[in-house]
Amino acid sequence: MIKHIINSRAGTITFAAGLIAFSVGVSAILGLLRDRLLVSYFDVSRLDVYFAAFSIPDFIYGIVITGGIVAAFLPVFASTREKDEKEGWKLANNTLNALFIVISFFCALLFVLAPLIVRVIVPGFPPEYVKETVLLTRIMLASPILLGISSLFSGVLQYFDRFLAYSLAPIFYNIGIIFGIVFFTPYLGLVGLAYGVIFGSLLHFLIQVLPARSSGFSYKPVLDFNQKELRRILYLVLPRVLGQISVKVNIIVITALASLLAAGSISVFNLANHLQSFPVRVIGVAFAVAAFPAFSRSLALKDKKRFLENFSMVIRQVLFLIIPVSVVTFLLRAHIVRLVLGVEGFEWWETRLTAASLGIFAFSFFASALVHILVRAFFSFQDTKTPVIASLISMGTSIGLFFFFIWTLGFDNFFRTFMVFALRLETIAEIEVIAFPLAILVASVLHLFLLLYFLRERVGNFYKMGIGGCLGRTLFSSFVMGASIFLTLRIAGNFLELDTFTAVFLHAFFALAIGAAVYLFSSRLLKAPELAGISRAFRK
Repeated sequence: MIKHIINSRAGTITFAAGLIAFSVGVSAILGLLRDRLLVSYFDVSRLDVYFAAFSIPDFIYGIVITGGIVAAFLPVFASTREKDEKEGWKLANNTLNALFIVISFFCALLFVLAPLIVRVIVPGFPPEYVKETVLLTRIMLASPILLGISSLFSGVLQYFDRFLAYSLAPIFYNIGIIFGIVFFTPYLGLVGLAYGVIFGSLLHFLIQVLPARSSGFSYKPVLDFNQKELRRILYLVLPRVLGQISVKVNIIVITALASLLAAGSISVFNLANHLQSFPVRVIGVAFAVAAFPAFSRSLALKDKKRFLENFSMVIRQVLFLIIPVSVVTFLLRAHIVRLVLGVEGFEWWETRLTAASLGIFAFSFFASALVHILVRAFFSFQDTKTPVIASLISMGTSIGLFFFFIWTLGFDNFFRTFMVFALRLETIAEIEVIAFPLAILVASVLHLFLLLYFLRERVGNFYKMGIGGCLGRTLFSSFVMGASIFLTLRIAGNFLELDTFTAVFLHAFFALAIGAAVYLFSSRLLKAPELAGISRAFRK
């Protein structure tokens, strides 16, 4: 029974996206629980060490694994297997073995160079923090190796539409980290967190092995760099790796700059970033992952019309979901932070700065979610160069804006006064940490418009496929919803003293329930086809 469920296949993009969204949602909730446990077990300034150490193995994971392997492997594997099944499985084994060698080499190199790298990325750390960061970094370098092998199985499972097994992997990853927090850290301190990350990576790998074998994968110790399909993957990976380096460089720059700001700034940014990633992953990443195999198959069969139909449908459904979520997140930003991270030891000024950062991030949700869709569309064309160009431009813009906003927020001026008023940061002297989400917001929107421009050059004017109408309906319904939430918060606030978890929860719950009802009623009144499509998938 369990084996049958894990090996089940999704029938449509929307159903697959719903399945992934549910699993990603569970994973994200576990991630929020992980963060709540972190701030309850450790002081925020101590967590700076963990987040700084995590950024180095995460760099390898991001540029080599999520950055390129699945994106390059899936389209080539799809076209190869359509022609010759045996050759397709040879390609899978070839890629797996090559990936293992490459990642192991980089991890070994970083293990040796860790002391030098840590001093560069956290120049503001005291010597004892630097030493501890090096230790945690070296331990966690085992994680990218396990996740790298696991990512190859992810590509296989996506091709066969076995999204359930694929989507369970991040859930088990977070379970492993939580296990480390609860059972390892009482005896090992921060080092226990590092072992928890490794345990989570192992679970991420194990949950995908059997479904991949059931799909037909059988391990063979082959390594043939002359296989033209493997060379094609390497050709596609290299530009994508360059693009992902730009993303990770952004994080390293943030970490380095935040280490020079007030203590706890690294943690404030990372905690807000984790919170904002929840809706982007649940909606944007879920639809992107679900649509990628369909995009790839359509273009492998040279069915451009079917590709555009799927592309338009995915864009419209993402807009229909992500825009109201952005409004809700901005209006309830303080409630979210208090409910998720409001534990003893998490100071009120930290809560307010984290909420302010989350509120800024909310305006970037639509761009971040759609970028995932557009990047997958280019990957389906086996074009990894165009997204890299857009990513590099976005990276350069964001790094420049980091310095600009930190400088601007560092002294009294109209912009600082406006941000303090809009985000309710009165009485907090050092607010420079909000420079990071501000810069990321501008860069994300630029990234989106660059990708839209380049895609239009390739496929023509796809805006006429109902996207404009969807955007207009969604903005109107979201505005009405936002007004209803704002009024509910003001009225309910007269009856509730927001000094307990229960009161904060009820305040947010009533506002959210009324807002959701208003949004659904308005969408139904406007006869939004996106609502009908999502409803059918949900019923199924």
